[in-house]
Amino acid sequence: MPQALANDDQNTLAYNYCALPLASYACRPDQSKGRLFEEEESRHRTPFQRDRDRIIHSSAFRRLKYKTQVFVYHEGDHYRTRLTHTLEVSQIARTLARALLVNEDLAEGIALSHDLGHTPFAHMGEEALKKCMDALGGFEHNDQSLRILVQLENKYPRFQGLNLTWETLEGVAKHNGPCLRKKQQPDLSVLPVTLFELSKKTDLKLDQYASVEAQVAGIADDIAYNNHDVEDGLRAGFFTLEELAQMPFIGNIIENVKKSYPGITPTILVAEMIRDMIGAMVTDVLEESQKRLKEIKASSPDDVRQASRQTVAFSPKMFDDIEALRSFLYARMYRHYSLQRIWAKVERIIPDLFTSFTNKYTLMPDHWQRRVEEAGGLTNDKARARIVCDYIAGMTDRYAIREHERLYDLYWDLK
Repeated sequence: MPQALANDDQNTLAYNYCALPLASYACRPDQSKGRLFEEEESRHRTPFQRDRDRIIHSSAFRRLKYKTQVFVYHEGDHYRTRLTHTLEVSQIARTLARALLVNEDLAEGIALSHDLGHTPFAHMGEEALKKCMDALGGFEHNDQSLRILVQLENKYPRFQGLNLTWETLEGVAKHNGPCLRKKQQPDLSVLPVTLFELSKKTDLKLDQYASVEAQVAGIADDIAYNNHDVEDGLRAGFFTLEELAQMPFIGNIIENVKKSYPGITPTILVAEMIRDMIGAMVTDVLEESQKRLKEIKASSPDDVRQASRQTVAFSPKMFDDIEALRSFLYARMYRHYSLQRIWAKVERIIPDLFTSFTNKYTLMPDHWQRRVEEAGGLTNDKARARIVCDYIAGMTDRYAIREHERLYDLYWDLK
């Protein structure tokens, strides 16, 4: 990694790095640890803005439109997709970042990239692909997100990947917490493959917590999916408002909304309930995080990284309420028979594709065949499996379904 940008160089840049004063524990773009491949920085955008923009313009980001969040894309136009989920995470992350006086652009970039590595069919697809890769190097969607950012997105003549800043890569790698125990050395036995390879090129301090901005992105993910799964579950008829009201946290919100708006329609009631739930969670995170920042007397980003516990967090009471909600959603939504039927199909689609392509890589498109050959996959089973894994993980739901039909419907293209 290049050294931090020199102050003399920064004086020649035309941008204002933040609309608001940043807290001392915030990550400043003019103090970035740099990129894997040194580049001349923009006169009009900060390094973190450029990271965000590169992510938005990536092919992997566009594919999120047709990747499942919970419901497969064709089941309805109003359910969340992986893309709309990502945008909601980004919005909540910016809100939290601004309130905590940290860098919004960095928090947004991490939020926008956190799910790039998800497979088709959401966690159902991930579990199926994990089983396929179990003895061939493994698979994790977080690690696949990193792989996309540092290797698979090829749009530049001088380097592979998007060449994002150290701070963005750190955030993607550690937004859910440290990846190693204190002083533990990076090793393939404890790290997924892409993160291990990246650790040879730059020290992401994997035994420490991430920046406030990265922690903001991680908790924004929790807030977004718990709330939108409630709304989507209600729309699908998996449970009722009356059943949700049995949980005190949600019951109190529903009661307050009804008192404030007598005669409110069920549709508007649900919308107001979700807004109030998100608002309550955001307020709770801000209060708890500000308390923890004071406790550690954070005066730099490294103070946050070296803390003994996560700095951006829910209060114990809110954490318990969210755990109760997660248990409810698991029992009433994620285990619903209609989703289990999809899972039964995914358990066939993903392994069928994986087996076909690993046994005969020439069934893949030409440019993927070249990747297999360039990676040494003609003689190395793990190398071939990794490229096949990249191909399948990058598929949208509809593309995976069509590929399966092309391979297993004997009359496809012959009708």
